[in-house]
Amino acid sequence: MQVYQPREDTRLLLTAALSDVRSGERVLEVGTGSGIIAAELAKTAHVVATDINPHAVAAARSLGVEVIRTDLFAGICGSFDLVIFNPPYLPTEARERIDDWLEYALDGGRSGRDVIECFARDVGRVLMPFGRVLFLISSLTGLYEVQQVFSDLGFTCFVVAKESLEGEVLYVLRVMRHLCPMRQPGA
Repeated sequence: MQVYQPREDTRLLLTAALSDVRSGERVLEVGTGSGIIAAELAKTAHVVATDINPHAVAAARSLGVEVIRTDLFAGICGSFDLVIFNPPYLPTEARERIDDWLEYALDGGRSGRDVIECFARDVGRVLMPFGRVLFLISSLTGLYEVQQVFSDLGFTCFVVAKESLEGEVLYVLRVMRHLCPMRQPGA
């Protein structure tokens, strides 16, 4: 199978997204995989999804999801109230790579944060001023380190859901822009 199948992480993120999404909102799911989250949210909101994997794009379209084949949100225009992402977060050494389409769903680079850092640097471009991001990571990726990545880029980041599994803890983070501008010294 060349598409990441729904597992505990998918279900945890879906539960958090269903309790967060509001009727009529514009939602972007990055890396939709099977499309299950986007399909469920489309019952309440206007959802657009992306994935780099052509097999995932086909799977999501089979569920009626409006999906674009692209890397993260390259080429996506417009602003969204909610951006959802279950990134590849597993720390992966070069010798562990599997060299197929499923790799895009799993390989987070040596630290597990390579794709997360790219996402964090660019998500503000597609996020409405008071928009929010729901983002899933593992304790293997480093909760504090991921929160610091977003904080350094001007975002507030906190845990809204978590689930313990054998050998790791899954976290859903809510990420939003800092609401209050920082005061400049002497101002």
